[in-house]
Amino acid sequence: MELVRVTEVAALAASRWMGRGDKEGADGAAVEAMRVLLRTVPMDGIVVIGEGEKDEAPMLFNGELIGDGTPPECDIAVDPIDGTTLTSLGRGNALSVIAVSDRGTMFNPGPCVYMEKIAYGPECIGYGISMDNSPTRNLELVAEAKSEPVRDVTAVILDRDRHSELIAEVRDAGARIRLIPDGDVAGAISTAWPDSGADILFGIGGTPEGVISAAALKCMGGEQLGRLWPRNDRERKEAEKLGRDVTKVLTADDLVQGDNCFFAATGITDGDLLKGVHYYKNHASTQSLVMRSKSGTVRLVTADHQLDKLNSFSAIEFG
Repeated sequence: MELVRVTEVAALAASRWMGRGDKEGADGAAVEAMRVLLRTVPMDGIVVIGEGEKDEAPMLFNGELIGDGTPPECDIAVDPIDGTTLTSLGRGNALSVIAVSDRGTMFNPGPCVYMEKIAYGPECIGYGISMDNSPTRNLELVAEAKSEPVRDVTAVILDRDRHSELIAEVRDAGARIRLIPDGDVAGAISTAWPDSGADILFGIGGTPEGVISAAALKCMGGEQLGRLWPRNDRERKEAEKLGRDVTKVLTADDLVQGDNCFFAATGITDGDLLKGVHYYKNHASTQSLVMRSKSGTVRLVTADHQLDKLNSFSAIEFG
């Protein structure tokens, strides 16, 4: 529950920038709010997955020490805003997210900031879904797992030019597609969330988001498959120097080892997964997910915040 306070405060800070067209301003506000509150959390944490290198945004940087310095020792993956463009344009599905696991258990991708991904929920475990299959075959396996025709399966795909062939194949297979402009953490989680309407996520997206999604899906009993996707020869060579195998298919257990990880997410803007921050007279409401893999518990937390008390407590201005 300490972690959900962190994502709540970041979402509240980011929400004041909703629709203002300033990605950097929104990200900076969320980062600073998250950093301030993380200092109070009882843990000796180190940021393994920090957001910002991909687009030179303000960030909680890799290697930054987080928490009050007391045990336990933890690895941290953080994205103060998954969907900065969504926030800046006032579009749905922006989240503030954080994942925490035991020290030394979180995958460090090195220079590779993108990866190929497949994510799916617990109903599809054991049906042979694989990155070596064609998208068509994976859609057939999802349909088999859910006892429904392929035409009723919905694939979540980032709306990018690089996915034109993938989108064409999924359409030719007869499946439905939910194209998302940004925010593939929410997209991945939705494949394991009841009544989300999403069944499988395909495509190339951020590696930091892939590690964070893996933590969430471990908690929910789903799966995240990934394979590093170097953008050029320089990235590939740097990854190989660090011992990263860019041909290896990584599972959720490779991305976040062990069975003691935590995940929290708070909605910034209204979405399919969570409601965003809503403001009332001197109050704001948030909706969050909080999960732990060891227990398999998934909590949906709705909170009401008195803004004057929040400002006084956190030394961050939300009003």
